[in-house]
Amino acid sequence: MSEHTPISPEITFVPAHAEDTKKIWRTFWLLSVLTIIELTIGLTIYNIHKEPVPNATLVLAFKGMVCILTLAKAYYIVSVFMHLGEEVRNLIMTIVVPLCLFVWFITAFLVDGNSWKELRNRYNRPADAPTEQVAPVKE
Repeated sequence: MSEHTPISPEITFVPAHAEDTKKIWRTFWLLSVLTIIELTIGLTIYNIHKEPVPNATLVLAFKGMVCILTLAKAYYIVSVFMHLGEEVRNLIMTIVVPLCLFVWFITAFLVDGNSWKELRNRYNRPADAPTEQVAPVKE
């Protein structure tokens, strides 16, 4: 018979997680700051709409900034929590290119739908518009 050394069921080392903890806290603070900035911009937009004549250009600029910050947060979340930032470039492109095409697809249909609505409203006569009366033809 061979002699076996008993294996201790205890784990005698402490796992090193200091780097992961720092990364998690950095991610937490970055996403928190971006969220606070988004909320501040949203509150500013709300207050601009309370004015008698809101500045449409300023509101549009603020809404654009909110969209950019939201996309930055989404990129960071996908990069860190889904570990996509550590993958090879081909895998990243396999995910990003269809996503960009999907966003373009939605944008194109929204623009086309709005154009159709505007053209319909411009060239279709409303139901209550005055019409010409045509005299009946006598035979």
